[in-house]
Amino acid sequence: MIDENRIKKNLELFSFPRLSGTTGEKKVLQLATQKVEELNLKPLTQDFVFSTFFGRTYPKIAFSLGFTILFLFYLNFVAFFISLLGMIIFVILGLLFILTRKPESIRLPKKLNSSNLYVNIDLKPNISESDINKHKLNGQQRSVLFLCHLDSKGQRFSILSRIRIIRSWVFSGLILFIIIIFKNYIFTPFSLLFYIIGFFPITVNFISTILFLLNTTNNESNGAIDNASGIACILELLTYFSNPESRLKHFNLLFIFTGAEECGTMGIRNFYYKIPHVNKDQSIILNFDAIAKNTYLFPGKKISDHIYTIFNMFLKNDKGLIIKRNPKKIYFGSHSDGYYLKKKNFHGIGFGDLESYEYIHSIHDTVDKVDSSLLKRLCETIIDNLIVFDNQI
Repeated sequence: MIDENRIKKNLELFSFPRLSGTTGEKKVLQLATQKVEELNLKPLTQDFVFSTFFGRTYPKIAFSLGFTILFLFYLNFVAFFISLLGMIIFVILGLLFILTRKPESIRLPKKLNSSNLYVNIDLKPNISESDINKHKLNGQQRSVLFLCHLDSKGQRFSILSRIRIIRSWVFSGLILFIIIIFKNYIFTPFSLLFYIIGFFPITVNFISTILFLLNTTNNESNGAIDNASGIACILELLTYFSNPESRLKHFNLLFIFTGAEECGTMGIRNFYYKIPHVNKDQSIILNFDAIAKNTYLFPGKKISDHIYTIFNMFLKNDKGLIIKRNPKKIYFGSHSDGYYLKKKNFHGIGFGDLESYEYIHSIHDTVDKVDSSLLKRLCETIIDNLIVFDNQI
């Protein structure tokens, strides 16, 4: 059964700085591997090479160039010069966009090493031939994918502050863009007035750009919420399903601990090529990313019928688990492993806690911020729902 004390011990064990590509991340991989082996299971690893360019450098370049374009068109003092420089910047942005279409293949400014850890759990033994046939669909398998990431990340500003900075940049940029259109092309006789009006949004955009550039990455966060909480949940569920009699009849189970998630979801981008046998339409993704004292569900805006059924099961749980759906429709949280697979046409639910964003990516992301009893009830609810859903097929 699910053991809260074991969850708490694992939460404490995995809460230490472990920035992707560092010795801390190697240590957490070794600890997770050891925990899996203690269950008499055989974990597999996928080593990969990644660059920090997409996760840490590219956004800073894009925001800086974006501000430069807005500023040049706001000034509009030498139209030819501004147009020429604007075209150069657009070309650079276009090249960056092409380069980042497959960020896992980028190898600049330097290469770092990371690994994914994964465990496959087969169907319940001694099931009928009809159950086996229901498991396989057109040569592919029904699967439940349990996801969490191993690495942590510290930043100068918390994730909540970073979101506010990005929002300020975007909204001020949109307002400034409208003002530029009015000033340069529609109400040209009143350009001086629009210069004055545009001073405020251009200042906000400039300050936002500077703050974004100052938001450097460090290795100072213990990452208890993000994402030792997810690791603890995955290990507890793996402990339960390691018993052959506790397994499902129609879904094999795949437990995935990804590396370098905090650097542009590099782990899942590499692991995606290992699961062509998984049926996207009939499989279920459960992504655990930053759970503290509340349970937010991220089912996505468009979900399949079976995910809709499971989501309603969560809403009707009998564990006293208060389920909160993200009102902003952010699929699986922003830039998470689950969000990446969602874009690849998988279906599933992400678990997180929006109210913990003030602590994430900071030195305040500590064990005391996580409710281990909540993690226990969440694991129990997931098990109950999967068993019921499995029996309905």
